[in-house]
Amino acid sequence: MTRTLAHWTLACLAMAAPSVWAAEIRLRLLETTDVHMTLLAYDYYQDKPSDDFGLAKTISLIKAARAQVPNSLLFDNGDLLQGNPLGDWVARVKPLQPGQVHPAYKVLNAIGVDAANIGNHEFNYGLPFLRQAIAGAAFPYVSANVHLDAGRNDPAHDAHAFTPYVILDRRFSDEAGAQHAIKVGVIGFVPPQIMVWDKQHLEGKLTVRDIQETARRLVPEMRAKGAQIVIAIPHSGFERGETPRFAENSVARLAEVPGIDAILFGHSHGEFPGPFFGKYPKVDLIKGTINGVPAVMPGRWGDHLGVIDLKLDNASGAWQVTDSRAEIRPITDRASRKPLVAADPMVAELIATEHAATLAYVRGDVASTRTPITSFFAQVTDDPSVQVVAQAQLAYAKRAVQGTEYERLPLLSAASPFKAGGRMGWSYYTDIPAGRMSVRNVADLYIYPNTVKVVKITGAAVREWLEMSAGQFNRIDPLGAPEQNLVNEAFKTYNFDSFEGVSYRIDVTQPARYSPDGKLVAPAAHRIQGLSYQGQPIDETAPFLVVTNNYRASGGGGFPGLDGKAIVVDSPDETREALVRYLRDAGMLDASADNNWRLQPVPGVKLRFLSGAGAVAHLARYPQIRLVKDNGDGSALFELMP
Repeated sequence: MTRTLAHWTLACLAMAAPSVWAAEIRLRLLETTDVHMTLLAYDYYQDKPSDDFGLAKTISLIKAARAQVPNSLLFDNGDLLQGNPLGDWVARVKPLQPGQVHPAYKVLNAIGVDAANIGNHEFNYGLPFLRQAIAGAAFPYVSANVHLDAGRNDPAHDAHAFTPYVILDRRFSDEAGAQHAIKVGVIGFVPPQIMVWDKQHLEGKLTVRDIQETARRLVPEMRAKGAQIVIAIPHSGFERGETPRFAENSVARLAEVPGIDAILFGHSHGEFPGPFFGKYPKVDLIKGTINGVPAVMPGRWGDHLGVIDLKLDNASGAWQVTDSRAEIRPITDRASRKPLVAADPMVAELIATEHAATLAYVRGDVASTRTPITSFFAQVTDDPSVQVVAQAQLAYAKRAVQGTEYERLPLLSAASPFKAGGRMGWSYYTDIPAGRMSVRNVADLYIYPNTVKVVKITGAAVREWLEMSAGQFNRIDPLGAPEQNLVNEAFKTYNFDSFEGVSYRIDVTQPARYSPDGKLVAPAAHRIQGLSYQGQPIDETAPFLVVTNNYRASGGGGFPGLDGKAIVVDSPDETREALVRYLRDAGMLDASADNNWRLQPVPGVKLRFLSGAGAVAHLARYPQIRLVKDNGDGSALFELMP
């Protein structure tokens, strides 16, 4: 009887073994993304401190989040090295020397980043600079879908350009305090569009594969090599609707890949979980999941910290995620516009030299302006902040084509507003006061390190270019509500090109001819009306030169007819250099728009739009615009007068 009881007891213990020795671990994942060199809570364009952004403030959130739990990992998701004058100073003005540590890595090394992903803007300064910079990181970098171009026209056999993934060996404490060794796999991705956006740096050197297909190939490999938990860090956004192969924003497809336990994403500067994504399919905003996978995207410039809490359980014999919750933690209360945390002083100490040098650089005089230059209304009317860039491009291109076969061709210039609020916040506008202009003002007018390009296209292609740009506006129903929203907030402002050198009107009662990604969706629609050159209807068969930037000329934005093949002036000079030269030649600038384009009024309908409340101070110079309401949150509602 005793023997039988003993055997029965042992059998019961054997069957119960998984639960007897099971453990539970709480693991917190922390993410920063799209910092864009805002290491300090300082606005170099306005030359003053800011409460709205700064990794120095995010670090205060990181320290607090770590103190709340026994186990955590910290990741950065790229677009770190470019974005403000500090980044330009390190890359262009006083380039990083061999053996020097980039200021971004002085900070990230100090806060103990576990791994990082490469973003698309990391390629803006070229591959040599990127490799030199990340060599100073004391943590591994990953990028799985970027390959070296071996010149065999066979991407399947191209070697990885960077480490595709890493498997981190970590020890975590369970709820009882016992230690467990766990292998954490980390894999990163970048938009395939880098081959378009930075074609001049990457063509012939790299190839890029689809994000989801790369994940389906490599995640099982990571598992086979021992990864017990897999974290994906795509520098890619989340879009609703069908996501095609090689999509820029592929998080929806990535969430369908088996074996991924969490997704830390970015690129589009959005905030997930957040109300913007409330109607997206397969989303649980309360738990913060996409297709059941915990996910987070913490905005941009360090304005939020991404936090995912995972519950790991090995009751099944293998570590599995049994529960999760994702959230984003802000550095500022947007409702009250009050800071929630102070900046960590460590950052200012670590990069004091670089910060001081950047300030000296951006404060250098370039020219003067008799009138303020702002971008508050650049989305709805011809605007000096855009026109001065277009004029600088024209001046550069005229010199570039002198003595060439293109000298006698009509020359136009395309430019767009870069700082126009939206997801970037209601203070994100160019706002240059009258008086002297310094380098920081030039960087404020043109924030990207783009280079000047000139394309040769027909008058018909000019019209289609403008039709694509006109997709920025919502369709206005002339028989609809008496007040209607004019601007499509989902349209990227840097894709709203206006042209210098032609005249035209935009009829917003017609549907947009093109979708925001460049698909012809309304062939019968023609928003561009009265398009003329030198007072005559444009000859659609005639050749024109259009000066633009490398992003647009190479196909950025999906504009019809622009794929890099029409470039006739392939300049290595940055647009900002052309702008500085133009301003210095001018000396004193009279910044005003010539109103060569306008929106057609819609009788009986008030065309309304939002802008930053800072625009109110400039209304006297815009008689065609009136204030409807100051919203009290940094924004204001305006109306375009007939």
